Amino acid sequence: MKNLLLIGKMNEILRELNQYLSKDFKVQVGTDDVSVLSGLIRVAEPDLIIVSLVGMYDGHEAIFLKLQNEYPNIPVLTIGIKEERDRFLRFYEGGQFENILRPVEHSAVYEAICRRLDISLDEAGATESEKKRILVVDDNGPTLRTIKGMLEEKYEVQVAPSGMKAMTSIGKLRPDLILLDYEMPVCDGRQTLEMIRADEDLADIPVIFLTSVNDREHIEKVLALHPQGYLLKPPVQDKLLQAIEKYC
Repeated sequence: MKNLLLIGKMNEILRELNQYLSKDFKVQVGTDDVSVLSGLIRVAEPDLIIVSLVGMYDGHEAIFLKLQNEYPNIPVLTIGIKEERDRFLRFYEGGQFENILRPVEHSAVYEAICRRLDISLDEAGATESEKKRILVVDDNGPTLRTIKGMLEEKYEVQVAPSGMKAMTSIGKLRPDLILLDYEMPVCDGRQTLEMIRADEDLADIPVIFLTSVNDREHIEKVLALHPQGYLLKPPVQDKLLQAIEKYC
């Protein structure tokens, strides 16, 4: 599986692109802070870097300089309107940088990645096509990243930071199993499960609750909703994998 590093200001555009590309690539997301760029590259070991130009200004030229001078062998795709690209136009004179004008379909970005990496569309998706899809729902960002890291070698992992975001995600791409945080604000695990079970097209998706409260009364309330199981947080990787393997 090819590694991608996605750089930019965290917004809905970046989140949706990350979710789309994570089907077939190992994606690491980072900020547009040049001071942490080298560390991100060491961790992600990217085969290709994608830079979202949304919100970037002339001061971000340091990112382009660093990539050009220190990582000239890593191809870079930027995504931005003409005015955003023109701020950094001199960097596109060589072959390392290429801009894709937005608005752009995710499929066009995917095709550009495959072209720059010299791989076919079928080849890019081959490693992921047989993986089961897990949706992890939790309002805590570090928990989402931790669980994603535990699972992504074996499963295709999607994440959602709320119950409502989970329902949107499920509507776009049906998961094979859902790991659902029980204690969430606004739309908690109980309400989210009720929405899932109320939709006849989704009702049979296995759901395993994640809960940080370990007392008998609380656990009884969780089990009364008839999930496929529950795990205490923070989850242990071996137990998490064992629970999932019962249903995937």
